[in-house]
Amino acid sequence: MAVAHVLAEQAQVVYVGSVGGMEERIVVRESQLPFRALPAAAVRGRGPLGAVRALFTLARGVIVAGQLLDQERPAAILGTGGYVCVPLFVAAKLRRIPTMIYLPDVVPGLAVRLLSRIADLTAVNVSDALPRLGLHEGDRRALVTGYPVRSELFTANREMARAAFGIRSDQTVLLVYGGSRGARSINRAIAALLPTLLPLCTIIHVCGREGDQEWLAETAARLEPALRERYLLFPYLESGQTRSMTAALAAADVAVCRSGASTLAELPAVGLPAVLVPYPYVHQDENADYLVQRGAALKVADDAMLGDGAPEAGPLAQAVRQLLIDHEMRRQMAVRSRALARPEAAQTLAAALMELATRSST
Repeated sequence: MAVAHVLAEQAQVVYVGSVGGMEERIVVRESQLPFRALPAAAVRGRGPLGAVRALFTLARGVIVAGQLLDQERPAAILGTGGYVCVPLFVAAKLRRIPTMIYLPDVVPGLAVRLLSRIADLTAVNVSDALPRLGLHEGDRRALVTGYPVRSELFTANREMARAAFGIRSDQTVLLVYGGSRGARSINRAIAALLPTLLPLCTIIHVCGREGDQEWLAETAARLEPALRERYLLFPYLESGQTRSMTAALAAADVAVCRSGASTLAELPAVGLPAVLVPYPYVHQDENADYLVQRGAALKVADDAMLGDGAPEAGPLAQAVRQLLIDHEMRRQMAVRSRALARPEAAQTLAAALMELATRSST
């Protein structure tokens, strides 16, 4: 959607997602883009019967995608991976419509690996991803762009952001978040550490919409009043509101979060040091390692957050406490993080897509 915003005055943009996918709710809520849905399903990891059903869904998806392309007649297509892109790119290939696949993570999934072979151009967030796709910098079919994020992240005012949450300028702020659905293991770990961390900081905790807000609020209610006032709990922060995720990122001194693809851009955009807790069932470790190796973050394993003894002595508490207390360490990590920012990412992707579109019309 960041790329669509850049393209708004140059082209008509249509967003294509999967039938029943959560992306439709996000697109409708946060943009004015037309949304079109295609049938799509993962093939791998489904068992023989599930794989056969997925292949039938894929074939149906190609037919529906072809009908959609015949109706919309796009000049070029940008895909961000996921199985909905497979039928769309296959149908586009049959119609000689140019395509660009974009990899936001360090490690590509099966869909991106497949689509990179038929796409006219492969764009990646970071150069570390190129060898994993059999590409290299300077390859005419490859482009390193960074990750397109909301432009306001680069211009957010820290004092105004803190004022939105009622936080004094002299307070140290810890931001905890796990995406729109939250991260239950992180929520549980933070709940156990509230008595340890709140004497050191104010916590903005975006816990997700999966029902954790109620028991987290009950846990906080048992704290001493002085500590309870420092715990700001939200299920979700809407874009465009005074208390938004952009404001929370700008207000924070330290973050505890997963290491999804957007983390590689959002944290550097505001120069925010973080303790990353990769989701263990996908390739988030490699995303975390990218920031850790460059001195911009620390990493704690999901199953090791609280350790085997007292929670306050566990790896998560130790890592967070170190960043909260050591101002110089925090400052250096913020500088290293900010150096990784790519504020031009959305413009670069938009320009590459327009070039593909122009090429197809000549």
